[in-house]
Amino acid sequence: HTGGYANPQGAGTDFNTSFGSAIAGQTNLGGYPAGTVNRHEFPGLQQNGTGTAMSRGEWTTAATQYLTQISPVNVGLQASVDMATSTLTVDVEVYYTGTQTITSNMLNIAVVQNNIEGPQTGGQSNNPGSMLANGNYNHNHMLRHMLTGQWGEQISTITPQTLYSNTYTWTIPSQILGYPLSPILDPTNFAVVAFVSEGQQEILSGTEVYPNLIFAN
Repeated sequence: HTGGYANPQGAGTDFNTSFGSAIAGQTNLGGYPAGTVNRHEFPGLQQNGTGTAMSRGEWTTAATQYLTQISPVNVGLQASVDMATSTLTVDVEVYYTGTQTITSNMLNIAVVQNNIEGPQTGGQSNNPGSMLANGNYNHNHMLRHMLTGQWGEQISTITPQTLYSNTYTWTIPSQILGYPLSPILDPTNFAVVAFVSEGQQEILSGTEVYPNLIFAN
């Protein structure tokens, strides 16, 4: 969620983040909707002939091709939110099973949010099942934060049978800092995504979980 369609049209409708424009910028997208599959270039499927951005009709073809690939790494993830302190805790494990031609990887952890109400150009014609009774659209998988920064944190030892583990925490603000018109951050609708990449592109493997919600007794 970035670009002109993410700009605010009223309170709660600023869908931008500080991370979105850089992610979109590396794709060479030609217009929206656009998406990438594992940040990989699929010759013949790109919007502009180069780059990773593909139009909606190409996503399934690209994903089917990529599912035949063998990954050298497994990613394990669990997360919880302490609702009393608004603290997200994420535990991640990365286990290497195969060799690579490079010497390090990048671990990325993203927080996305489901069930965000807002405008959506073309929603009625392209995805009517997500339209709400009031004419707004129900947005899902909207990027809200990157716990590991723009391009992730480095894993320097990636030899087979190596295990990397770490714990990350985030004190969840009510809204994205610096974006006063952004939607309210609702942990009950969060999902956490962890993925390992070769660098800023070429994602090797990843997983997604819904955090456990911890309420005070």
